Amino acid sequence: MAASLLSLLLVCFVSHINPSVSGRPSLPNAISFPVTKDETTLQYTTQIHMGTPHSPIKLVVDLGGQFLWIHRASSFVSSSHKPISSGSLHCLMASSHQSGTVTRVVATNTVCSLNPENTVTKLATSGELAEDVMAVDYVEKRKMGAIPTVHPFLFSCAPSVLTKGLASGAKGMLGLGRTKISLPAQLANALGLERKFSLCLSSSDGVILPGGGGTDISKSLMYTPLMSTPLEEYYIHVKSIKINSKRLSLNKSLFSTRISTILPYTTMESTIYDTLAKDYIKAATFMNITVVAPVAPFGVCFSSEGIEKTPVGPAVPVIDLVLQSEMVKWRIHGRNSMVQVSDSVMCLGFLDGGLSPVASISIGGYQLEENLLEFNLATSMLGFSSSLLMRHRRCCSSLTLSESL
Repeated sequence: MAASLLSLLLVCFVSHINPSVSGRPSLPNAISFPVTKDETTLQYTTQIHMGTPHSPIKLVVDLGGQFLWIHRASSFVSSSHKPISSGSLHCLMASSHQSGTVTRVVATNTVCSLNPENTVTKLATSGELAEDVMAVDYVEKRKMGAIPTVHPFLFSCAPSVLTKGLASGAKGMLGLGRTKISLPAQLANALGLERKFSLCLSSSDGVILPGGGGTDISKSLMYTPLMSTPLEEYYIHVKSIKINSKRLSLNKSLFSTRISTILPYTTMESTIYDTLAKDYIKAATFMNITVVAPVAPFGVCFSSEGIEKTPVGPAVPVIDLVLQSEMVKWRIHGRNSMVQVSDSVMCLGFLDGGLSPVASISIGGYQLEENLLEFNLATSMLGFSSSLLMRHRRCCSSLTLSESL
């Protein structure tokens, strides 16, 4: 088991163009959780090892999720599994967010109960708080074969109905949100890590790095404040949107923007989306890109025939999300803006979110791919790289560097 676990947990941010040009990046001294993308559901999944003996569990990654929950019947036989009693310190810790607002936790009989939610289907139900052992792995300790454990690790047991709509084989969801019992918070407390984590998604293999990871790329990130909200999710402010450096004419000057690993594509409030779509078509037409009939679920599509291919995707209009100043921009190139739906058609990977969405803008998984994000919970700042492809790099978690180069 140790060999199979360790083979999964080496992280790299590597050159995929020419190793002699970009060089070998330094390996982080970090804990890592490999992330893969499910082709059917477009959900991002990871695998953890819990219990005594350690058992692998596949989970859907939920950036804004409150905690880890697992299908109750899939709770493997573990000698270290233990329910949490009501009134205990662990139950009290689960009962409040870091902002101090109370969650949906109640005490029934002697067991601490809370409500896990499937954020894909929006179904929530009652579950029981429990503790067990989680196995983690430091990159620097791989040579010694050491597998540190976190005990107790708190999670919720949930009924099987909650797993409907999840990727095949997934037994629950891994919450990375701003709560005291999310994965980053528990690992930071148990292992003395910094109160931050990095996320790098990919269409193939990505990674979660609790503690930040200390990658060389993280030294050159741009930063923007995380909004202070009563929610456990991660929000930032977007001041304006530009297409090929031309600012969209929008009624508002500040947009609450959620970052989500559950939504496959970025969604926007209807008036924002309509303006973006109209101006994007104008910019694309100016570049001699042909508009074609839309392909569901997308509202704007183009012919991809004859479009130049670049290291950052097709040569199409560039979208900038302007943050706290004109100098701080999240730039979206063709790799993250265009979805290839057939051999000859590509579509703008932004969707109409209706008139009353949860947030004005919700940045979805496709737009996050090949971007390194660092969520610093201590300073309430988000670090972001924009596309790593601009640096001839990509997100990956692989067995060896040489296999990825």
